Amino acid sequence: GVPGRPVQPAPGQPGGPPAGAQPPAPNAQPGAPQPDGTRNQGAPATAPNAQPGVPGRPVEPQGAAPDQRPNGRFDERDRDRDRDRRDSFNTPGRPGYVPGGFRQEDEDVRDYERIRRDRREFSEGGRTYIREPGRIIVRDRDGYFIRHDENERFRDLDRGRYRSERRGSETVTYLDRPGGEQIVTVVDDDGRLLRRSRRFRDGREVVIIDNAFGGRPRPIYEDVVVLPPPDIRIPRDRYVVDYEGADERTVYEALTAPPVVPIEGRYTLDQVRYSPQLRARMRSVDIDTINFDTGSFTVTPDQAARLSTIAQAINQAIRNNPQEVFLIEGYTDAVGADVDNLSLSDRRAQSVATVLTQQFQVPPENLTTQGYGEQYLKVNTQGPSRENRRVTVRRITPLIQQGQAQGEPPR
Repeated sequence: GVPGRPVQPAPGQPGGPPAGAQPPAPNAQPGAPQPDGTRNQGAPATAPNAQPGVPGRPVEPQGAAPDQRPNGRFDERDRDRDRDRRDSFNTPGRPGYVPGGFRQEDEDVRDYERIRRDRREFSEGGRTYIREPGRIIVRDRDGYFIRHDENERFRDLDRGRYRSERRGSETVTYLDRPGGEQIVTVVDDDGRLLRRSRRFRDGREVVIIDNAFGGRPRPIYEDVVVLPPPDIRIPRDRYVVDYEGADERTVYEALTAPPVVPIEGRYTLDQVRYSPQLRARMRSVDIDTINFDTGSFTVTPDQAARLSTIAQAINQAIRNNPQEVFLIEGYTDAVGADVDNLSLSDRRAQSVATVLTQQFQVPPENLTTQGYGEQYLKVNTQGPSRENRRVTVRRITPLIQQGQAQGEPPR
């Protein structure tokens, strides 16, 4: 957590979520005590239209006007799409509009006090959006969610080999590699990752992450998949591995193990990001040995060296399956303002991913990051806690690539 001046609440912001709205913590065993919810805000207890295994409607043909569908008919999908265009936060003519969702120069802002000063709030469609350098924070249904610039990490790696172009309402970026490979990323106007793939010199393209197969973008709370906590039948220390003192074999086992319970269907990356009980289907490694300075999201060299064991395990897993995807999750304790904790945790998770690539050559396309702030406390305390200030790494490949043949794009 980061002590400091609180973020000014938006008009009408409640003091906290309704009693009972906190979902079980992702790493909690059945029956374990949960945070009391007074500050530990999590995903909504219910999510309209969120159906496990049914991510959404098929994507409509792009460019078709409502009265020019192939069959010449207008239906509710056209109306939904047009409504979303009118009501979405980041569209031309709306307050705070930025093509692609983010400004490229935002990545150079490393001073957290400046990040705080640069925050701007907008209200659209009954939701509050807080735009800050490189991030959009959404306050919706008494919960906070954060979306970051999906390309920032790739620009940091090699600006000379990085380029981007606009295609309609999408931004396509390319990271060129020695040997002729390309990493191609597509984001929409809200900065939402749609697709990330690896393109080879011979023209073959392997999709690593397809976040758009579930249909049109939805409000974040509709991507929350409500599931019961998994029935954990393995020892606790194998389900959540404590990184401090763990050897590479133990870490590797946790990061390559199958789901602890069967997975039904295939989910989008956004559903995985925002659904704690869905993520809880996979084992994880908790790293609480990385200590960030107050108000900082920089990994110092001595701290970075501590990531060598998990980097070796991830690299071995990717050598065995080049399509593996690992989610790096950032958490804080409950000290400080909610928005500060959420922003810092997201930036710290991204910093860890950058270090894994720059210092240990972990392929960046196989990593994705998400911050959760003080949500899902590991230790139920509102005070300072090292165990709550952690980074968690888990394999999410079976969740987002269920049913795909290895080496082939999603169908």
